[in-house]
Amino acid sequence: MAISLEALYTHAAALRSVELVRPRSVIGRSTVESIQSGVLYGFAGQVDGIVERILDEIGEATVIATGGLASLIVPHTRRVRIIEPWLALHGLRIVHERNHPKETT
Repeated sequence: MAISLEALYTHAAALRSVELVRPRSVIGRSTVESIQSGVLYGFAGQVDGIVERILDEIGEATVIATGGLASLIVPHTRRVRIIEPWLALHGLRIVHERNHPKETT
């Protein structure tokens, strides 16, 4: 999302940088709110779309969001309800522990 906003700002001469926050409504009342709405709800729609396709293939599953912007997007998705910002780091810890078991004395 941040990269999309940066690209929009960089490549559209008349637009200024916009803070990535939830707009007051889906329908923007200004250019800034319209950009914020388009980015936030657009990405939430992308998440919903890919989750629905995955669930069509695998069946019902728990969907967990991770990453720095998950808490901004998840409230606007239809299928994601769990946020685990440290999921990747937890996984790396488990891999490390399995490959380097603690020695017992």
